[in-house]
Amino acid sequence: MPENREAVLSIPWLKCRRALFAILVVSTSLAGCAAMAQVVTHLPMGWQIAMLTLFALTFSWIALAFWGAVCGFVLCALRLDPLSLRRFPSSSSGVKQLTSRTALVMPIYAEPPIPTIAGLEATCRSLLQQANRLGSAAVMRDHVEVFILSDTQDRTLAQEEANHVAALQQRLAGQLDVHYRRRPNNHGRKAGNIAEFCRRWGRRYDYLVVLDADSLMSGATLLHLIDRMQRQPRVGLIQTIPIPVGQRTLFGRFSQLASALYSPMLAAGQSFWQGDAANYWGHNAIVRTRAFMAHAGLPTLSGKPPLGGELLSHDFVEAALLKRGGWQVLLDTMATTAVSRHAPHMSASHNSFEAMPSNLLDFAKRDRRWLQGNLQHLRLLTGAGFHPISRLHFFFGAFAYLSSLVWLGLLLCTSILVGYQAVDTQPHYPLPEALSLGLLFITLSMLVAPKVMGLILTCWQCPQGFGGRFRLTLSTLLEMLFAALIAPLMMAWHSLFIMNVLIGRAIDWQTQHRGERSLSWKECWQHAGWMSLCGAAWAGMLVLFSPSAFGWLTPAWLGLIAAVPIVKYTSSATWGDAMSDRVGLLGTPSSVLRPPLLADFSALNQPSNERSFYITGLKPPPSELPGDMPCQSFRGPLPYANASASTAKEHN
Repeated sequence: MPENREAVLSIPWLKCRRALFAILVVSTSLAGCAAMAQVVTHLPMGWQIAMLTLFALTFSWIALAFWGAVCGFVLCALRLDPLSLRRFPSSSSGVKQLTSRTALVMPIYAEPPIPTIAGLEATCRSLLQQANRLGSAAVMRDHVEVFILSDTQDRTLAQEEANHVAALQQRLAGQLDVHYRRRPNNHGRKAGNIAEFCRRWGRRYDYLVVLDADSLMSGATLLHLIDRMQRQPRVGLIQTIPIPVGQRTLFGRFSQLASALYSPMLAAGQSFWQGDAANYWGHNAIVRTRAFMAHAGLPTLSGKPPLGGELLSHDFVEAALLKRGGWQVLLDTMATTAVSRHAPHMSASHNSFEAMPSNLLDFAKRDRRWLQGNLQHLRLLTGAGFHPISRLHFFFGAFAYLSSLVWLGLLLCTSILVGYQAVDTQPHYPLPEALSLGLLFITLSMLVAPKVMGLILTCWQCPQGFGGRFRLTLSTLLEMLFAALIAPLMMAWHSLFIMNVLIGRAIDWQTQHRGERSLSWKECWQHAGWMSLCGAAWAGMLVLFSPSAFGWLTPAWLGLIAAVPIVKYTSSATWGDAMSDRVGLLGTPSSVLRPPLLADFSALNQPSNERSFYITGLKPPPSELPGDMPCQSFRGPLPYANASASTAKEHN
C-alpha cells in the first residue's frame, strides 16, 4: 500500500500557473493586436475587421507557443520537474517492488511483420535486461505479459503475423508470455481493438502499456511508468514523449533533429500548465485498466463522416473522459530529459521512441487523417462535464490545422490589399511601413525564439548527443531554413484538406507507410505541382504591384515555388546519408550515442536473419476474464464514479 503522501500527486500552485500563463498569452496577444490596429487604422472598416480578426488568431497562436517554450526553457535550464517543481533526481532508482500486473498491448493492422515484431522483441528484451539489473527478472513473467492485437483482414498477411509471433513466443519462452489475438473485423479501428481486449481480458491486468506498431520503449522507462502508477493510485494515464528515430531520408533526419532538439523543452512547458489534465497521443503511454474501462468507452458521433460517425482521433477524447471521471492524466518528461550532462546515466536507459513518415507526402497524408479526427473534436467543446483544459485540448488540436487556413486568409487579404492600393487612382493612406515591419519582425522573432532557446539549452546541457556545439549550431540553422520552406507547403495542404472536410469528403483511416520511400518526380508533381504554379503566380503579382511586399513575403512564396523539388529531394536517403555521414550534420542522440535499445532493434530487424516459425505452433491467449466497458455520453447526466473509492477498493 503506497504512503499517503505519494497516493495523490502534488502539483503546487497549479491554478496560479495557469493564471500566469493565460495572462502572459493574452497580454501579448492584446499588445500585438493593438499594434496591428494602428497599422490598419486608415483602411476601410471591412478591411480593418478582416485583417484584425485573422491577425489576432494567428498572433495568439504564436504567443501561446512562445510562452510555452519560455516556461519549458526555464524548467529544463533549472532541471526542475514541471509538475512538482522539484529538481530531477540525480539517479534513477527504478521500481522497488512489482505488486501489479501489466499488459504490453500492441494493436496492429496490416503492418509489415518483420520490423513490427523486431521492435516489440527489442522492447521486451530491454525490459528483461533492466529487470535482471534490478534483480527481479525471475518474477517478471508473473507481472508483465505481451499482447499483439491484430486487426489484419488479409489472411495471407495474418498467417505471416502469426508465424512471427509463434517464433517470438518460443524465443521468450520462460521469460515473458506473448499472446496473439486476431479479430475477424476491425470495427472501431484501433480504439475498438483495444476496447475489445479490455472487455475480454482487461480485468486480468492493473495497467496497459499501449504501443504502436513502430513504438520502442526501454525497460527502464516501462518500469518507471509501472512504479509511478503503483505509487500514485489516483493517476489514470501517463503519456511519455516519443522521439522519432530510424529515418535516413533528408526529411526524416530534419524531423528527428527538430523533435530531439525541441520536444524536451516544449513538453516541459506543456506539462507546467496542463498539470494533471494532460493529453494522450494513443501510444507509448500507460493507462490504469479499470479506470479506462469505466470511463473511456467511446460512443459514435451523430451524423455522417467526416464530422460524424466513429471518433478517429480517439486518444484526445479518452484522456478527457478519464479526467472527467476524476483521474489524473499526466505528461511524463523523464525520457525526453534523459540525455543531459546532469544525468548521463539515464541517456542509455530511459527511452521512448517511434517511427515517422519518411517523406513530406506521407507526412501530409497522415496529417490528413489526424485533421479529420481533430475537427470532430470541435463538436465536443460543449460536452457535459469536461475539464476546461480538456476543452482546450479539443480546440487546440483542431486549431493546429485551422491555423493554416487562417494564415492563408491573412496572406491573401494582404496581397489583395497591396494590389488594390497599387491600381487605385483615388487617394488613400498607405500602411505605416515602419510599424508594419516592426510588427513583422516581432512576429518572426516569436516564431524563431523556441528554436533558439532549444539550441541554447542543448549547447549548454548535452551538445555531445548532437555531434558537438559547432555541428549542432549548423544543423539547427539548416533546420530553421527547412522549417521556413515547408511551412507554406503544409499551409497549402492543410487548407485543401480542411476544405475537403467542409464539403463532406471523408477518408478511410488506413495503415501508413512506415518504411523509407523515395518519391518519383511524377508523384511529386502530381501532389505538389499546383503549389509551385500558385506560388509563381502569386510572386509574379507581388513583384508587379508591390516590390516591397514581394521582399518581405519571400518566405511564403519561395517555399511554394520550390514545392516539387523540396518534396522530391527531401525524400532521398542518399541526400540524408550525405548530410549525416559525409558532412556530419543533423545528428541526434539516437544516431550519435546509439542507445542499446536501437542497436538491438537494428540487429533484430533483418529480413535475412532466418528464424524458424514452425518448430512450435502458436499458443492460444490466456483464459478470459470478461468485464464491461460502457460507452460514455457527452451529455448529462454524467456517469461519474468516485475515483477515490475506486482506488481504495483496488489497493486494499
